[in-house]
Amino acid sequence: MVPPATARSFLAANPDTSVALYTYRIRITNLGTVPALLLTRHWIILDGDGERRDVEGEGVIGQKPHLKSGETFVYDSYCHLATTWGTMEGTYTFQDDNGERFRVAIPRFFLTPAAQAIGAEATMS
Repeated sequence: MVPPATARSFLAANPDTSVALYTYRIRITNLGTVPALLLTRHWIILDGDGERRDVEGEGVIGQKPHLKSGETFVYDSYCHLATTWGTMEGTYTFQDDNGERFRVAIPRFFLTPAAQAIGAEATMS
């Protein structure tokens, strides 16, 4: 599995509440030979002050994609921060069609007001 992540845009900052909102895009490609189902996600989100927030749950954006070999799933989501910049990283847990569970790391990417298309990529097959 290959999950590159890209911070796409800085949407807004509210100085009264110190909240910044970012969008990001994730592209997951199954480089293995066996189809696999995305079961869960775990995000580690750090704001500019070093405050950590863990987000865990089933699937992504209300879906549990089942990826055949070579198939890609792309989704957009968002993150709010208490500061104007921060980072995200995490893991996905998959189960292949043989019943074997495995994790795929999502490398750290940055959420900054000047976020350009900075990608992160990890490979597991």
